[in-house]
Amino acid sequence: MVIIWYLVLVICDFIFKPFYYIILIMDKKYYLLILLGLGLATHFIFFSHPNQTVFDEVHFGKFISGYYTREYFFDIHPPLGKMAIAGFAKLFDFKPGFAFAEIGNEYPDKQYLILRFLPNLAGSLLPIVIFLLLLEMSLSLRASFFGGLFIILENALLTQSHYILLDSFLLIFGFLALLFYFRSKNLMPKAHNLLLFGLFSGLAISVKWTGLSFLALPLAFEAWRILKNRSFKNIAKHFLLPIVVAVGIYFIFFTGHLIILNKSGPGDAFMSIGFQKTLAGSKYENDLADSPNLLQKFTELNMEMYKANQNLTATHPYSSEWYSWPLMTRPIYYWVDGDSRIYLIGNHVIWWASSAAILFSIILLLSEKLKVKSEKILRDKFILHFLLAGYVINILPFIGVKRVMFLYHYFTAYIFAVMILTYLLDNTKYKNRVFAGLLIASVVAFIYFAPLSYGLELPPKAYEARVWLESWK
Repeated sequence: MVIIWYLVLVICDFIFKPFYYIILIMDKKYYLLILLGLGLATHFIFFSHPNQTVFDEVHFGKFISGYYTREYFFDIHPPLGKMAIAGFAKLFDFKPGFAFAEIGNEYPDKQYLILRFLPNLAGSLLPIVIFLLLLEMSLSLRASFFGGLFIILENALLTQSHYILLDSFLLIFGFLALLFYFRSKNLMPKAHNLLLFGLFSGLAISVKWTGLSFLALPLAFEAWRILKNRSFKNIAKHFLLPIVVAVGIYFIFFTGHLIILNKSGPGDAFMSIGFQKTLAGSKYENDLADSPNLLQKFTELNMEMYKANQNLTATHPYSSEWYSWPLMTRPIYYWVDGDSRIYLIGNHVIWWASSAAILFSIILLLSEKLKVKSEKILRDKFILHFLLAGYVINILPFIGVKRVMFLYHYFTAYIFAVMILTYLLDNTKYKNRVFAGLLIASVVAFIYFAPLSYGLELPPKAYEARVWLESWK
C-alpha cells in the first residue's frame, strides 16, 4: 500500500508541477477566480445526488417546512440558518409536504435542490473568505492562496456543506466577521469595518451559539489592548459597537422567527402556558395565564434552548469525544445505500498536518529555546497568538459538554488549525517546495476519498482500502 501511495504521489507531482509554477506568477484577481471556480465546481458537482434524505436533513427539512405552515416548532439552535433556506426557497415557490421522516427517504421531486443550494453556495465561497482573511493577517499572497486551496480540498467541509445542514453558514459568517475585524486594523474607515465585524458576528451567533467565539475572540484581544494602553476612549467604538450590533442582529432574527411561527405546533410542549396562549389554535388560547410580550417570549425561548442543550441524553454510534477530533478517529456515516456511502471523513493529509502544526505551535510558544529562534523566523507572532487562541476557544467549551458530540463540532477549530499550518509554512525557508508537496498530496487524498464525500458507488474492496483505522468502521 505504501509503495502504491508513493507511486501515485510521484505521478501526480509530474502532472501538477507545471500548474504549480503557473500559480507562482499570478496576481490576486486570478487567485480569486481560481478559488471561486474550484469552490463552485467541487460543491455543485453531483449536486442532486443522492435524491434521498441525508443525515440531519430529516430535522432541518422539517424545521424549514415549519416556516411555511407557521406551526410552532422547537430547535436547540437559533433560527437564522433555517430561515435563510426557507426564505430562499420561497423565491422559487417551494411547497412543503415532504415528511423528512427518516434518512434514505426518496424525494418526490426536485424541490430538495432548492433547499441544498445555499449551504453549497456558502461552502463554495468559504475558501475565498479564508484567502482574504489570511491576506489581512499579512501572510503572503501565495500562502493565502494555498490556505484557500486547503479549505477547498477538505473533504469533510465539502460533505457538511453539500446537504441541508447549517455549519457552512456558521463558518462563512464567522470568518467574515474576523475578516472585517482585521480590516478595521488595517484599513480606513475603522468604524465601518467594526460595524461589519459586529454584523457578521451576530449572523454567526444567529446560526449556532458556537458562533459566539467569533465575537468573543477579537473582543478579548481588544480588551487586553485597551487595558494595556489605557486607551479607554476607544471602548465605545472598538468594544461596545460590535456587541450592540451583534445583539441587535440576534434579536431581529428571533423576532422574525416568533412572528412567523404564530400557530400551535409540535414545539408547544417546550414552552410555558402563557407562551402557548399566544399561538393560534393552542389549547390554552382561553387560559387565564398572562400572555408574554415579545421580549419575554424571546427570553423564555433562549432559556429553554439552553436547558434543552444541557439535557440532551441521546447516544449515537458515530459520536466522538473532543480529544479525538484532531486525530480524526471517528468519522460519521451520513447515508448508506448498497455500495454507495456518504461518510463525513476529512482529507487526512491536511487534517493531520494541521494537528501537527497545532502541536508545534504550542511547543514553539512554551519552549524558551524555541522562542528565541522563532523571533528571527516568525514575522508577526501576534497572528500566531490570535490563531492559536481561536483554536483553543473553539475547542475548550466542548471539554465540559456531556451531550453527544460529533466530528463536525470541530470544524471551526479545524479551520483555525489549517490557517496556523499555512502561517507556519509561510515562515519556512523552503516554503515553495513544502507548499507544492502538501498541495499535491492533498489533491491525491481529496480525489481518493471523494467517492465517500459524494456518495458514489464503491466496490467492497475499494471501500475497504479507504478504511484505514479500525475506528473508521
